[in-house]
Amino acid sequence: MLEQPEHWVEPEAGFQYLADTISVAPTHQTEKLAACGIDAGVFGEQVDPAFFIGIAIHAGIRSGISAEGNINMLQGLQMHRPPLLDEPLNVRGEILDVRSVPRGRRVHTDVWFEDEQGQRVISAVRTSLKPDLNVADKGGAGERPQPVIEDPTALRLLSEYTLTPERVKAYSMEGNSIHYEQEAAEQAGFRAPLIGGGMGVHYLTAEMWRSYKPRAFSADIYFRRPIFWDESVSVGIQEGSKSHWTAMAVLKQGKAVKVGTEIALRDLIPG
Repeated sequence: MLEQPEHWVEPEAGFQYLADTISVAPTHQTEKLAACGIDAGVFGEQVDPAFFIGIAIHAGIRSGISAEGNINMLQGLQMHRPPLLDEPLNVRGEILDVRSVPRGRRVHTDVWFEDEQGQRVISAVRTSLKPDLNVADKGGAGERPQPVIEDPTALRLLSEYTLTPERVKAYSMEGNSIHYEQEAAEQAGFRAPLIGGGMGVHYLTAEMWRSYKPRAFSADIYFRRPIFWDESVSVGIQEGSKSHWTAMAVLKQGKAVKVGTEIALRDLIPG
């Protein structure tokens, strides 16, 4: 069970997260990736960096910042070098900015993970929406970045996955019930629970490891549309001039193919 503080605090710029040390156990990685429909063997002895999206959110919860009802909008994820299973990593973090928008507040945070020598292994900068449920006019959530992928039908398709409520519940962790409770999702304005941002990113990183097993990369991850727990999705890639991937997307399948999550890839160094 997730350890939660006795009293929640309101997010404000300059707030420092409590220092902590974490590690990802092989059994945890195997279990959570299996819930996604991914064979953990593709990562070998390395940790899927997508896990650090959720771990960073839980670092905030442990420090007193509630994640309940929050919606991931933009996630920066930089892998300075591959993290290893069972490797102790020190967690540091702070809130960089809090801004009012018509739908509530946009919260910008920076969380990073250092090894025992003090070297950064993973950096995770995040912008999320903390909705104000008392606001009748849903309005917007602030400036919306331009799409990374202009034409999703032009992507080369790789793996496909079928989500189910059982799978999403098995993956979801405590802290934000819009990912595993129907009532909470409806109260937040969604027809059904939606997968967490990190769960969707696993589908992208799994393909990166199958093709590149990278030594380092940097990605800007955009959560464009909610992906619900009863949808089918596929992974599409966009290749650059040297056949290295420049962008990827989790595509929502239906009458029209739509981007659920997309990433712009930079500094990808194959292993």
